[in-house]
Amino acid sequence: MHEWTGMAVRIAVLAGQYVFGAAAIYAVLQLLPRRPARWKHLAFLSWRTRLVPDKWLRLFRISRQKPSFAERELLLAGCGVTADAAWYVLARRLLQGFFFIGAVLLVALLRVHLSEHIPVSFVLPAPLLFMLVYCDLTWLRSIRKVRGLQMTKEIFVVSNQLLYLSDSSLHIHAKLMRCVPFTRLMRGDLERLLAEWYHDAGGALRRFKQRIGTDEGLSFVETLDAIRLHESEQYYELLRIRIEDYKEKIELAKESRKESTSYFLFVIAGIPILYTFQVFIYPWVREGQKLFQSLS
Repeated sequence: MHEWTGMAVRIAVLAGQYVFGAAAIYAVLQLLPRRPARWKHLAFLSWRTRLVPDKWLRLFRISRQKPSFAERELLLAGCGVTADAAWYVLARRLLQGFFFIGAVLLVALLRVHLSEHIPVSFVLPAPLLFMLVYCDLTWLRSIRKVRGLQMTKEIFVVSNQLLYLSDSSLHIHAKLMRCVPFTRLMRGDLERLLAEWYHDAGGALRRFKQRIGTDEGLSFVETLDAIRLHESEQYYELLRIRIEDYKEKIELAKESRKESTSYFLFVIAGIPILYTFQVFIYPWVREGQKLFQSLS
């Protein structure tokens, strides 16, 4: 019993080291100064705007008409990924192939008894990565939910600012320029919208809607387009109604987060009870079992 507990603790410690190590590396990389990319003109680095060739999709048996592909495409759009979703599906299929080959090699090593010389730290990341790849829909939905809530908060702030400027004689483009300092997550998308505005306002709004990729972004862009075409007080009333909807969704998300936190704290509170049972009560149970076995 204690051997299995010690092994579980070691595996948990190794998993924590990998997770927190990756988080630390990511945080350090975010602190580095960003330099302008010098190789944007290279063709092989333009994959974000290119589609995966059809022959590659046929080679790996990937179809854009499958429901699983459409679901991942919607989830990636909700996560803010503007590249072709087929790149992600192709990378996922390749990783699945690598995991299959690795499993075959591991079985072969078990047969020749070479697995005893392989450290656990080399084998542990494989099942973790496999679970991340296999259960990708779960964490994609979680990322989309978190990003959607953050987008809703920023859209709520921008909508309030536009409503505050409704009595001004400024153009909607100038009003949106005043809203840029109030954004963080969608600041780049909003600045790109403003830069493309006078070239093609309708197309810029459509691309802005695709980059946001949320239901609230869709309603927000439709309201902006209506205000752009018809500078009327009625559309600002529509914006006021949308603000109330955004506020209600934010309040519901807060209540749901409080409920999830309470469940998590309840589970955390049960851990000392389990530990108490293992340390103090379980030895007495074992001694009682031995006593009854000796009496029988």
